[in-house]
Amino acid sequence: MKDKLRILIPIHSLDPGGVERVALGLATQWDRAGHQVTIVLGRSGSSHLTSAPALDYWKLPAPFPTAAWETPWMIHCLHSYLLEHRADVLFLAGNTYAVVGAAMRVMLGERVPPMVLKVSNALHRPDMSPLLRRGYAGWLRAQGRMIDRLVALSEPMAREIRETTLAHPRQVATIANPILSRRRLSDLGKIERRPASAWGTRYLTAGRLVSQKNHPLMLRAFARAARPGDTLTIAGEGPERAAIERLAGELGITAQIRLPGHLASIDPLLAEADAFVLSSDYEGLPGVVVEALASGLPVLSTDCCVSMACLLESGRTGLLVPIGDEVAFADGLARIRELPGDPARSRTIASRYEIEGAAARYIGLMDELRREHERSRIRMLDESAWLPPSSWQRTF
Repeated sequence: MKDKLRILIPIHSLDPGGVERVALGLATQWDRAGHQVTIVLGRSGSSHLTSAPALDYWKLPAPFPTAAWETPWMIHCLHSYLLEHRADVLFLAGNTYAVVGAAMRVMLGERVPPMVLKVSNALHRPDMSPLLRRGYAGWLRAQGRMIDRLVALSEPMAREIRETTLAHPRQVATIANPILSRRRLSDLGKIERRPASAWGTRYLTAGRLVSQKNHPLMLRAFARAARPGDTLTIAGEGPERAAIERLAGELGITAQIRLPGHLASIDPLLAEADAFVLSSDYEGLPGVVVEALASGLPVLSTDCCVSMACLLESGRTGLLVPIGDEVAFADGLARIRELPGDPARSRTIASRYEIEGAAARYIGLMDELRREHERSRIRMLDESAWLPPSSWQRTF
């Protein structure tokens, strides 16, 4: 085994979120492999704390509720940790943590450990205004200068990262999103897919109830296309829940909508569903689509990221429709219920996103980065030894 690594991972909280779930899955694999993994936790006041893996969690006592200020609070926590402890690598689990890494670079300079950022979301953001997009483009270029390694979830995403951040090709690695353990892949693969009922289709979606997912478009499209026996289950929790319930009522489809909230596992829902649907405006590489494919479900999705074509083979494992197109999504809902799908092919695609293989690849990348960082540090020390004392230095 490679030398043991000290890996530091900032996580805002243990509330449900795809980025955090993937980070904890990787951390568990690294811990089992003998590496020293520390989670710097912004806040632990979560109803889901009992389901968190047994890892080393470090946090500061908060003098006030920090949920509304989670990024500044995380910057303070991580800075406090790094002032007293050493780490070989700082792993940033998603785009939302890039600002945390940038703050560490500014505050600690060369003392910050080398940073690896897993790019978890789309970098092209048509949902932003032109002015915001220009500012965002500058921020992405700053990431290319400040982050040591940027990890893409697919080859198309790697090209997107190089184009938007202007990072050197050597800075960009591609590691498939580590979503499913071998055991879960096996369990989902055992789900027997049966033909949908002629009288009703059970549609399923899952994810945080936030504006990015564009649930209003999904509801309006469902209202257009649904037959009386069709149902739509929206698994997840978030700030948009009340708006979703209100819109369902306005559209007259409340009786056909299920909102079970956050679930420890969506596997029972995957087993019961006939089709998985996603209406997002933008994504990185949505883990829920991989989970749906692993269960053999056909998928209807907006073309919300450069990676989506790698997941869905149109007409075989699913259907793609344009972003924000309510009519096209409604048509897709009607077409997906007639699509026979190809469960074997779907599961083959999902198998690329295995946690164990990705965890090993990350360790290889981190080990290389640590060695590179150490060589650079030694070279700087050697060069400084040949420099004459600065005028402010006291000589004896």
